[in-house]
Amino acid sequence: MKWKDVDYTPYTSTTPYSSEEESIRQEDFIQKLSCLVREMAERSGRVPTACVVTFGCQMNARDSEKLCGILSRAGYMLTEDEEADLVVYNTCTVRDNANQRVYGRLGHLNAMKKLLPTKKIALCGCMVQEVEVIEKIRRSYSFVDLIFGTHNIYKFPELLYMSLTSDKMIVDVWKATDQIVENLPVERKYRFKSGVNIMFGCDKFCTYCIVPYVRGRERSRDPKEILNEIEHLAADGVSEVMLLGQNVDSYGKGLEQGITFPKLLSEVAKVDGIRRIRFMTSHPRDLSDELIALMADSDKICSHLHLPVQSGSNRILKAMNRGYTRESYMDLVGRLRKAMPELALTTDIIVGFPGETPEDIEETISLVKEAEYDNAFTFIYSPRTGTPAAEMPRSMSDEEIKAGFDKLLKTVQDTARKRVARYAGRCEEALVEGPNDHDKTMVTGRLSNNLLVHFKAGASLIGSYVNVRLLENKGFYYIGEML
Repeated sequence: MKWKDVDYTPYTSTTPYSSEEESIRQEDFIQKLSCLVREMAERSGRVPTACVVTFGCQMNARDSEKLCGILSRAGYMLTEDEEADLVVYNTCTVRDNANQRVYGRLGHLNAMKKLLPTKKIALCGCMVQEVEVIEKIRRSYSFVDLIFGTHNIYKFPELLYMSLTSDKMIVDVWKATDQIVENLPVERKYRFKSGVNIMFGCDKFCTYCIVPYVRGRERSRDPKEILNEIEHLAADGVSEVMLLGQNVDSYGKGLEQGITFPKLLSEVAKVDGIRRIRFMTSHPRDLSDELIALMADSDKICSHLHLPVQSGSNRILKAMNRGYTRESYMDLVGRLRKAMPELALTTDIIVGFPGETPEDIEETISLVKEAEYDNAFTFIYSPRTGTPAAEMPRSMSDEEIKAGFDKLLKTVQDTARKRVARYAGRCEEALVEGPNDHDKTMVTGRLSNNLLVHFKAGASLIGSYVNVRLLENKGFYYIGEML
């Protein structure tokens, strides 16, 4: 198999096509793909199948909906079976174990491809933005047919067409871009709720984080385009939207309109048919009093905020380049709690950061108790090549890190159970999201505060809002009854 050299030269505004022109170009390639798919169906006597597997965050999930939309429009039958004719891995690289999972899965695909040589395999997303990954794929996984990154996902129709008409490995990974192209087909996972990208990239450069290197610098979408998308979603039956960005609180920087994230939220709340608005993720350094006041005053913005703290130690926060102190973070939590006593607060925490000691972990544990999180996502630090932290020496053994992690996790669980317990006996509005995974006589609903409740009801209620009494506290969810 021949190798096409990858160009890592920054891609800037010198692109010959505007966003509108690029959308039209890609629609043309979708039509060309449709012809190829019909030809494949005629040769094989069946409709070709495609499987998109998502690793990572909500933004990756939204990107996968675009990939699925393009494939569906081109005539592929979508499936969750990786024995499909085309498999696309939309990858994450925030932690090393995400990369290792992909490499492991690729090994299985290689065995399948030996049995079905016409099978096509594509990789996209954050992981392939790393030069080392491209080289490893070239060296050890040469059976992969197509690789493209985070900045040019909208070129998927064109790149897939190139791959289907070539016997070469196609690689198209950009270092950066100033272009945003969102007007492409989307196959939503849920008919009643949807993510909406409002910005891309991050300018914070936390020392442990690879996101600014693989997602690029901050770029905000035009607010008119965002509102137009949400209006179309509402007209199509969507009642809940989640506004997505690596740091939504910095939305608007660089736009000529002079719009802020709270102002955008205010406009989204005016869209008829939208009943719930969520957003992710906020950065403690940029969350404004304007946003707090708006959240407290709005009956559409959900009473849940994800506010990553990462550590409770000022020394470690400084080493992480988080840009705030424990004291300023807790001051922000205090203002949030005062304005919204019922707010559900969740966070991210890293254990085992280079230079961290058991005493630092104790400070994090004490912050968890003080902040009283409704839930927290805890991770053991994973070095990412190319980030400053990857060069920092660590000061704890694996055993000490594991012991600190376990102690922190128990504190998180104990605190979360106490917070969740306060809802016992209440009647709350739930959006029914689907059948229960373990009991088909039940459905699963989500409250405004992001808490899940399982209760007896029929699948016909999926997508509806119902009142539910919360009866049995299971720690992180409830068993309830519909009223």
